Order: sequence, then C-alpha cells, then structure tokens
Amino acid sequence: MGHGNPMLAISDNVYARQWQSLGKRLPKPAAILVVSAHWYGAGTAVTTSAWPETLHDFGGFPAALFDVNYPAPGSPDLALRVQGLLGPGTTVALDAQRGLDHGAWSVLRHLYPQADVPVVQLSMDAHRPASWHVQAGRQLAGLREEGVLILGSGNLVHHLGRINWNPESTAHPWAEEADLWLADKIRLRDVEALCNTGGFSPAVRLAVPSPDHFLPLLYVLGASHEHDQLSFPVSGIDLSSISMRSCLYESLA
Repeated sequence: MGHGNPMLAISDNVYARQWQSLGKRLPKPAAILVVSAHWYGAGTAVTTSAWPETLHDFGGFPAALFDVNYPAPGSPDLALRVQGLLGPGTTVALDAQRGLDHGAWSVLRHLYPQADVPVVQLSMDAHRPASWHVQAGRQLAGLREEGVLILGSGNLVHHLGRINWNPESTAHPWAEEADLWLADKIRLRDVEALCNTGGFSPAVRLAVPSPDHFLPLLYVLGASHEHDQLSFPVSGIDLSSISMRSCLYESLA
C-alpha cells in the first residue's frame, strides 16, 4: 500500500475512498501483519502487545491527526508465529512496548474502520540487503493460508525533498517514469531488477532516495505466489513526488 501523506488518514480524498472500497471487497482477514516504512532500523523485531497504542510518529500536522486512535487488538500468538517462521538464522526480538505507527493505522482505519482485526507489526533490518527482505517474505508466505493479510506500507516513489504542496500540482516526469518502470518489474516478477538498486536508472534512483519506503514491497512480493492474481487497486502520484500505487496479490485457489 502506498500510504502517502499522513493527512490522507483523516481527509475525504480519492485515495481514502479507494482504500475504503478495497476494504469492503476483500475478505476479512483473521489477522494482519504489517511491514511499515516507519519501523526501519537495527535488527528485526515484532510487536507482542495485546492492545498496541496508536503512535503519532510525525510532527507539524493539525491536532485532529494527533487525536486519531486506532484501537485494534494485537496478537501475541501471531507475533510468536512470525518469530518462528523467520528463525532459525534470524533473531527476532519480541517488543511488548511498541504500538502501531502511522504507516499502519493511516491505511487500516480506512480498510477496516471498526478496528476489529488483530494487527502485528514487523520491523525491517536496515543492515540487510534487499534480497534478504524478499526471502523474509517467502518465509512468511504460509501465513496467508492461515487467513493472515500481509500488508506492506510505504511508497514506490517517495522523495520528500521534491514535494509540491500546491493542490493543482502535477507529477514530476521522473516520478511518473519511475512509477511505471517499477510497476512493470512488479508485473514481470523481476525480483532481480527490483533488488539491484545499484542498477536503477537516474529516475528510479531519484524516486527511491532511501530504502525505508521501498522495502515493504519486497516482503509482499516475496510472500506472493507465481499464480496469484496481481492488480493495482490504487495508483497516482500525490504531491508531485509520492507514488500511491498499491499492489494486491490474491490467490485464485
């Protein structure tokens, strides 16, 4: 999911309406595992709180955004399941203190507004190569058969330094070029091209100046199956330099 500007969480906008429509169409999951751009650092950890708090991990926005509460339950059992699937070979810390960051709740409050689906977050280890994150997704793929929605939350194109706050602004040409190139590689399941960040074109390098908003895609791609039905239920460039493209993999079985 491209989560974009935090204000999308509380605004009546085209992206919020598309998220709401998607939530009504999808089967209600047993639980949700979120990999968010906003939990990126040293090591791998998973949330274990039975009632994770709503984190307002941003600044400079209106009070109404800080007033948002998304009171979804957690799932310590799912957290332990994630820990087991990623190990041995990866130490997964159990974090009972961390809540849900805005990469999770800004989208989920539109997908599942009743906040009645358990949510667990998984951090991304900044010291691992891109291919490791794909493999982690593959190790977690079995959760799908257990009714767990694996949700990556970031943005394929995310350059805050090139944002245009003018509501009439159009996409930067390089942002459109990068978004379309990345979408094509996703369609082709070209994992090698998506992981070879050193081989990105100038437009894609400009679109992905840091890994944090890009890596959640790789978990979802890793957890997908070759015969899944792929769609892009949300697309568009917001604020000239933020791709809202979302990739949905659905099993046809």
